[in-house]
Amino acid sequence: MKNRSLVSINDFSKKEQLHILELAAEFEKKPTQKILEDFVVATLFFEPSTRTRLSFETAVNRLGGKIIGFSDASSTSVKKGESLKDTIKTVANYSDLIVMRHPVEGSARFASEVSQVPIINAGDGANQHPTQTLLDMYTIKQTQGKLDNLHIAFVGDLKYGRTVHSLVIALTNFNCTFHLVSPFELKLPSAVKMHIKEKKLEYYQYTSMEEVIDKVDILYMTRIQRERFSDPMEYEKIKNSYVLRNEMLNNTKKNLKILHPLPRVNEIDEDVDENSKAYYFQQALNGVFVRQALITTILGLKK
Repeated sequence: MKNRSLVSINDFSKKEQLHILELAAEFEKKPTQKILEDFVVATLFFEPSTRTRLSFETAVNRLGGKIIGFSDASSTSVKKGESLKDTIKTVANYSDLIVMRHPVEGSARFASEVSQVPIINAGDGANQHPTQTLLDMYTIKQTQGKLDNLHIAFVGDLKYGRTVHSLVIALTNFNCTFHLVSPFELKLPSAVKMHIKEKKLEYYQYTSMEEVIDKVDILYMTRIQRERFSDPMEYEKIKNSYVLRNEMLNNTKKNLKILHPLPRVNEIDEDVDENSKAYYFQQALNGVFVRQALITTILGLKK
């Protein structure tokens, strides 16, 4: 995996994905290791981010590396009209690895084709978010002891939710059963469902969360993303489609864990936070260990 970009979760094989998870477990035991002291990592966030950007930067800092970049493209030469190609080729001169988030689908693939250094896709529009997928896989394995043969419900924005797209694709390698809960307008795209069909796995579609909540091992909640809607009225119509409340968990499976890529708006009540089945804050922490594993592997510091 040395010097390879990660744009889509399919850029890494199942074996390589599992290797990253094993390495992440080592970093969880010992997150501070000064092995990046001679390296510079650039974080280019053309779109707002809290957890992804800060967890990447925390990962680099705990490994002793240097960070350059920006969290607001309006303060860069992009505002002057500089092309993405020119930005990437310039920043590649200053760094050993680029982590990029961009609102345009396909931007990360383009960046990987013009960059002299590896690119890690931290989210490209509504397309993919492969590092979130790896930390989600790590969290599922951490809580369930396995990735195989699980029942997983995805709830909310399945159309524009890049975290959902990447995770569904990855979990088709593990014989999972998929329960897809969304408004009709936000169903999982056919292109993503095709991955499920190709592996001859089962999936079920619902409009009600109550129909499925007692059947699953993982409940993966997502927010309805205002920024993905061109019509504000469409967003207002469906923004409160699903709200998870603590009393809804009374008859769920003992091993159930609730995940969420965050940020949440109102789709999980705060009283759920105190329930032992809520695991989204630990999930966010796991992002540091997984990203440490990924960075060090791509830079050839870990094998």
